[in-house]
Amino acid sequence: MRLRPEIIALPAYKQGKPADASAFKLSSNENPFDPLPGVIAAVTAETAYNRYPDASALALRERLAAKYSVDVDEVHVGAGSVALLAQLILAAAGPDDEVLYSWRSFEAYPSLVTVAGATSVRVANRTDHGHDLPEMAAAISDRTRVVIVCSPNNPTGTIVTKDEFEAFMAVVPTDLLVILDEAYIEFVTQADAVNGPLLLARYPNLVVLRTFSKAYGLAGLRVGYALGPVDILNAARSTAIPLSVTAQAATAAIASLEAETELLARVRIIAARRDATWQALTRQGWNMPAPQGNFLWLPTGAETTSVAEALGETGLVVRPFPPEGIRVSIGEEDAVATLLLMSADLVEALPADHAARQIG
Repeated sequence: MRLRPEIIALPAYKQGKPADASAFKLSSNENPFDPLPGVIAAVTAETAYNRYPDASALALRERLAAKYSVDVDEVHVGAGSVALLAQLILAAAGPDDEVLYSWRSFEAYPSLVTVAGATSVRVANRTDHGHDLPEMAAAISDRTRVVIVCSPNNPTGTIVTKDEFEAFMAVVPTDLLVILDEAYIEFVTQADAVNGPLLLARYPNLVVLRTFSKAYGLAGLRVGYALGPVDILNAARSTAIPLSVTAQAATAAIASLEAETELLARVRIIAARRDATWQALTRQGWNMPAPQGNFLWLPTGAETTSVAEALGETGLVVRPFPPEGIRVSIGEEDAVATLLLMSADLVEALPADHAARQIG
């Protein structure tokens, strides 16, 4: 069969490793809380499986437009924020074009660029594992069509500050699409972090991506949204697979917005658990970035596979990215307790000069 060689060579997206009943799944950044009863009831009542959903998810877009004080056509809904990212890249970049992003970042970025026929340009993270926006700006060329900024960055958990982002946007060409991926924004507690929707009116080339998968706990229903200029979102809509957002997903998202106060209280619990875990790990001697998502980053380098295997033996299924590090989702309290029981010995077993160990 005559298939595209770059697609044949492309590794398929690897989902976080599943966990058996006796283990904790900390590999997919899922929300550990069960769905709220009101959300379950709303989805259960949506029984017209024999009918197509509203292709534009209008009712949900209206709710989101009201939430962010934008026009309804400045909201686009898709089957998760990654689907929207794929649509935007397809709309803007093709063969001989470049898509620029920091690395390491979300593992889907390279494959989405390749599928579009474009070329990835990766700019190394800073030594503190955050985006190096000045270097990213310097890497923009005449071929660049899209720049992706991920805040908090998956998997390192670092944020881009508002000042850093505004300085970056000041030097980016105004006809270059900038995508601000904020899939984990609800977990952010750092006051100076960028907040995309507040900047949309200033930048006509900016699109903000958010999702209901993480903070709202709807990962299994696949629904995310984009906020941005109508002409850009219309182009993304033209590349979308029709009817990909189910009525059940849209209904669950609306019900989650109605229960937002209760859901965000859960988010605060996860964020507090995250901070306490990070503090305990740093006291043990780990050198790791301060997290702002619902996960931690252990920069285990060449020891990534062995550390992940050791955690797996204790019932913690984590997400290794060899040879760089391990992402550990913040899960149940018992999962955190298990991690902290093991982690002190693991950091002591690393070489004395290892980047994941504190000096002194």
